Amino acid sequence: MRTPDRRQFLEAIATAGAMTTLSGTIGAASKSSPVRWPKLTGSPVLDSLHPVIEHSRDVRTHVDKIVEVANWMAYEELPMPDYQMPFDVGQGSADDVIDFILTADCVDTAFTDFSTHVKFQLDYAGRHWSDSDALFACMKRALDNGTPILDGKFLAQATRPELKRIFAGNIELPMLDEKLHVWRQVGTVLAEKYNGRFHNFVKSCPPRLYDNGAGIIDRMVKEFPRFNDVSQYDGATIKFYKLPQLGTWFVYSALRKGNQFPLEDVGQMTAFADYIVPVALRLLGIVSYSAELEQVINTYQMIPRDSRQEVEIRAHCIYATALLCEEVNNIRPREQQIIIPQIDARLWTHYHTTWWPHHLTRTIMY
Repeated sequence: MRTPDRRQFLEAIATAGAMTTLSGTIGAASKSSPVRWPKLTGSPVLDSLHPVIEHSRDVRTHVDKIVEVANWMAYEELPMPDYQMPFDVGQGSADDVIDFILTADCVDTAFTDFSTHVKFQLDYAGRHWSDSDALFACMKRALDNGTPILDGKFLAQATRPELKRIFAGNIELPMLDEKLHVWRQVGTVLAEKYNGRFHNFVKSCPPRLYDNGAGIIDRMVKEFPRFNDVSQYDGATIKFYKLPQLGTWFVYSALRKGNQFPLEDVGQMTAFADYIVPVALRLLGIVSYSAELEQVINTYQMIPRDSRQEVEIRAHCIYATALLCEEVNNIRPREQQIIIPQIDARLWTHYHTTWWPHHLTRTIMY
């Protein structure tokens, strides 16, 4: 979902810094050290993380490394992404862009077979696609073939053979049954309340992520259970909201230049806690893991969804990127201030093809 030229730019500018920090010390910070909290307020995601960050047992964030990385990352371009829809999807129609992105966002998870580690890929329109790009290619192919995959009425009644045909690639799309359930569930809500289309849902919301329960993210996690990305940690509810934030961010990035999708509180977005950004933070020395967790990840063992280790990995991803954004902004001039998703894009773009192992969790949430 990121352009190759930007990836090459980031790789060229950051390799030396990344390798230097990787070779440095990444021992765990003292549990007695006071926790520094980001100044950003008003994000239900960030505000929910206190119990994890303050009581983690297997993951640590190192503020000194954050400062060190910020001292060189602050001088990178770090542009606000202008997401270009693939295959000219939605050209001239903001409604079609919203429908395509959010319908894809519902199933934009798990593209590597958990047993064989083979990635989902296909050839389409003269190019080779993999991972989430392959998902988008499959959806465009289905639309070209007349399958109304953006209509909630179709999604609500979709069958497994239909999804297998829509997502035909080198392997069966991982977690196909779970994704079928997601599309059926989401399609039912869209058909019953929003005339089958995500853009009608979006238009019924104020131009805010959070608005006393009425914002876009507020309502996505309430009305569509698949977006309610939360976990329990020592009795506390930890909010991650990866896909609702990511989908909204891509819509915003695709439509912001024409002011077709205004968001008054876009700065309340956090990082999108997935598999890749934690790897970037680990390689930069910003986070470190216990010896036990390192062993689990490096030997490709499964880490259960909602387990303490999985929650700590994701929580520290969000916490550390918020602090890194803050440190970068402390260096940059006022007219070049950034928001957290720009840090997320910087890390994901540079590291999503790394061979370094990431944690393995079977989940539809990211």
